[in-house]
Amino acid sequence: MNGLPVSRGGAVAGTAPGAAPGPRRTSTRRRLFDAAVTLIAEQGFSATTVDEIADRAGVAKGTVYYNFASKNVLYEELLRDGIDLLADSLRRAADATAARGGTRVDALDAMIRAGLDFIACSPALIQLYVAELWRTNRTWRATLTSVRGRAQAVVESVLRDAVRDGELSDELDIPLTASALLGMVLVAALDWQSFQPDRSVEDVHAALSRLLQGRVGAGGQGRPEGRSEERSEGR
Repeated sequence: MNGLPVSRGGAVAGTAPGAAPGPRRTSTRRRLFDAAVTLIAEQGFSATTVDEIADRAGVAKGTVYYNFASKNVLYEELLRDGIDLLADSLRRAADATAARGGTRVDALDAMIRAGLDFIACSPALIQLYVAELWRTNRTWRATLTSVRGRAQAVVESVLRDAVRDGELSDELDIPLTASALLGMVLVAALDWQSFQPDRSVEDVHAALSRLLQGRVGAGGQGRPEGRSEERSEGR
């Protein structure tokens, strides 16, 4: 995961339920996560073996099983920790904007930038996450749904506050808008990384920011959404 630090994780062998792994265990798990996400992004989950993960991480095969009961569990925890980190980065961006006295729409814009920065550092993780969203028969589907919900809840909370404070229309569909904003960042960032890598993060952020300001931000002050569009069409 390109050196991405481990945020949270389930209990592992030798660790009491609910207890956080020690520094040495955390470092080992991070190496395993980094190795696994790279290999799985390159060749797929089924084609990636525990031996390959251990070899890429520079540890013995037994170390993998000491930390995770199976390859499935390793991958499930990888997704959990990675998306939790994304959610944390979005929340920090929103909190920092609020601390500076910015608006809720400003906070949403800061979250877009935070998401782009995160994905730029961890493209393989987000590639796997987006791919998994379309698969419904995985054993880790419940975990994926849970962590997706946590990331989306961060965006929803800012939208909800914006509606409450009159910055956005009270007709806003908060869950769907949060999903759309998060999806916009994920898909646009992957397209950027895959097909337009020469563009700067500032350039990509500016494009998404204009979209945010024009479509979401324009619905504030209790005005029905679409009013500004109607005026534009009538010009």
